[in-house]
Amino acid sequence: MSAPTTVAPQPSTTDASTSLTKPVNGKRADKVFKGIATVCGVLILVVLAAVAIFLLVRAWPLIGGNRKEVDATISSFTGGAATNFWAYVGPLVFGTVLVSALALIIAFFIAIGIALFISHYAPKRLAAVLSYVVDLLAAIPSVIYGLWGGIVLVPAIYPFWNWIAEHLGFIPLFAGPAANPPRTVATVAVVLAIMILPIITSISRDIFLQTPKLLQEAALGLGATKWEMIKLAVLPFGKSGIVSASMLGLGRALGETMAVLMILSPGMSYSFKLLQASQNQTIAANIAAQYPEANSLGVSVLIGTGLVLFVITFLVNFAARKITQKASVK
Repeated sequence: MSAPTTVAPQPSTTDASTSLTKPVNGKRADKVFKGIATVCGVLILVVLAAVAIFLLVRAWPLIGGNRKEVDATISSFTGGAATNFWAYVGPLVFGTVLVSALALIIAFFIAIGIALFISHYAPKRLAAVLSYVVDLLAAIPSVIYGLWGGIVLVPAIYPFWNWIAEHLGFIPLFAGPAANPPRTVATVAVVLAIMILPIITSISRDIFLQTPKLLQEAALGLGATKWEMIKLAVLPFGKSGIVSASMLGLGRALGETMAVLMILSPGMSYSFKLLQASQNQTIAANIAAQYPEANSLGVSVLIGTGLVLFVITFLVNFAARKITQKASVK
């Protein structure tokens, strides 16, 4: 009796064609995605270069124009307080950096505290509600903050600034008397801090939530308290994200226009007196204030100050990128 013969299963034509098609389609999708990503990356550089070229071209009458006409225009802007471009833009740069730095100092620690509360302390339902509120605050237009600051905050905050001036006036920053109404750098810094608070909070919250669970559980397993776990695991993990969030907030504060224009009583001095009016002005608010009445050469002067702001913002973001890279390496 003959032994039964076994027939080896033959690979189906459908399976073979499928196995060949999947790698081909995958490689094609990779190439398409790579091409789209490359175009998007190049587009960012093109837009950045276009903005820089626009600013240079429109500011060229200031750079290469008649110095006497330029100085006369600048003198008309300042009532004779400045007679050349650098004397004009210097106080504006000082005011811009001062207001933005104060806003970042006020907002930073509050934002980190809120982000940690949402990510590690609040119950899930409360955390969800707070997250929605933070995202909503980030979407409010700056003109709304300016209206709120000018109508509500300015009269309401005067007693506090007056108390600061009376009790801490020996510190040059708080030298009194406090202006009434307090349309000062201190008030504007509070409004800008509220504006950038949601940006820093939202990004920091997302970074803290991405901290590996095993890393947190290991710290707790070694006997660390919750705060010690956050200090040893969460904050070091999110260091680069915190820096990035802070620089994004600072970038918005540097370029803010309407809120500053609607609240601040402008001045053209190098002054650290935060509670006195008519001391400082920012570049963006000055452009908005002077632009409607400026002639063609005046517009070039204002765009020249915008070019200076563009360079400052670029340098701030470049420095932030370097700090982030170092933090990531550590």
